[in-house]
Amino acid sequence: MPQFPTLFSAADDGAEQLNDLSRAVVTLLKGVVYRDANESLWHRLLQLQSAVNDYVNVLGLQLMLDEAEGYAWLTSVEPLDPDEALPRLVARRPLSFLVSLILALLRKRLVESDAADSASRLVLSRDQIFEMTRVFLPRRFNEVLTVKQLDHALAQIAQMGFVRRMAGDAPFYEVRRTIKAFVDAEWLHDFDAKLSSYLAARGMVEEAGEDADGN
Repeated sequence: MPQFPTLFSAADDGAEQLNDLSRAVVTLLKGVVYRDANESLWHRLLQLQSAVNDYVNVLGLQLMLDEAEGYAWLTSVEPLDPDEALPRLVARRPLSFLVSLILALLRKRLVESDAADSASRLVLSRDQIFEMTRVFLPRRFNEVLTVKQLDHALAQIAQMGFVRRMAGDAPFYEVRRTIKAFVDAEWLHDFDAKLSSYLAARGMVEEAGEDADGN
């Protein structure tokens, strides 16, 4: 177990800080820590960054903390030698095309919101998100089925921590700023290439369908 001689010198203070360390690590293992959701834990996490990193490194993890945006999370450390890789505590999830598309669109919308110097929170309705994705859907699609698929994708994205369903009957979603860390420039570049291939293939299928209808 990691040793923290500088942090835990006095018995009473050491016990209290060890408890704070344990609470911070357990909370991080459960998901993202947000400053606006738990300010006391956030401030202790800022003080214990080095100790938290030493602790989670034993588990093959690394603390990622964005003080400006106000959130922290754990990510797996990729070893230089793949044979030395530990079993993953933070599992990688394969994303469907629709989930990937919505993530990319929300990330770009957040950039636009920041550039416009608007409110710090970006809140969108389900209808707004649907309109953002509509341009990428086939010309002929079942709207009822597509809305159900959209709701399922948004539920997945909320479970991943990138949006938060707002209270109330109408479906509104707050875009969490953690999306900026996950959907980075490299991720967007790779997805844009896949999106271009998808749109090209979709265009060929639709042209073939129109030719068949015309005949």
